[in-house]
Amino acid sequence: MNYISIFSTIVTLVFAVVVFNRYRYKKGVHLFMWGMGLIFYGLGTLAEVILSFTFSPLVLRIWYLSGAMLTAAWLGQGTVFLLVRKRRLADLLAAVLLVISVVSLALVLTAPLTSAAAAYDVSRAISEQYKDILVRNGAIIALTIILNIYGTITLVGGALYSAWLFWRKKVLFNRMLGNLLIAGGALMPAMAGSFVQAGLVDLLYLSEFLGVVFMYAGFSLATSIQAVPARSASASPSG
Repeated sequence: MNYISIFSTIVTLVFAVVVFNRYRYKKGVHLFMWGMGLIFYGLGTLAEVILSFTFSPLVLRIWYLSGAMLTAAWLGQGTVFLLVRKRRLADLLAAVLLVISVVSLALVLTAPLTSAAAAYDVSRAISEQYKDILVRNGAIIALTIILNIYGTITLVGGALYSAWLFWRKKVLFNRMLGNLLIAGGALMPAMAGSFVQAGLVDLLYLSEFLGVVFMYAGFSLATSIQAVPARSASASPSG
């Protein structure tokens, strides 16, 4: 049984509830986008749990779509809404992301499976087997790369930029540290592919767990209430 993915799913679900609850009161679009990104994150880890018991073509596709394609991009789009001052630009990027997400959904759901699906081994990680089972055409591979690059640059880059702003202005140390944790947490799942290539599958699951834990801790720290000096910074992936 994949216990680490179970813990990842639970933490992600709690994190998503916290973010959506904050969105209910704050109404920031960035919070909604982060919440959606966390839903995709949780679907990916939940799919890993299910696939450790049995094989399902639908669950495999959900795992790939949510974990490999959409999570980073939707989390990153939340940061775009928070930091980009031109709302029209943020709206345009969100519209493009939505279209790409729908196209990705259609491509992955209709992607054929190979005969290797019949020999699926529940004792091995799905990340070790999916390439032999799911037929990914050039469009799927290209969109996977594009979405992950966009998500990593916007989420990690946005968090580091905000941390730098607070460090430079010497204000709100909690937000500076929180953004650093968010950046570090976002990078951990991005390293998962390297762990798989090295045959360190357990580290893949651990990176997913630590990634969401770090991001949750960073979000909690960055949104904690502290006395705000008169000359405070306004930009932060915290909301």
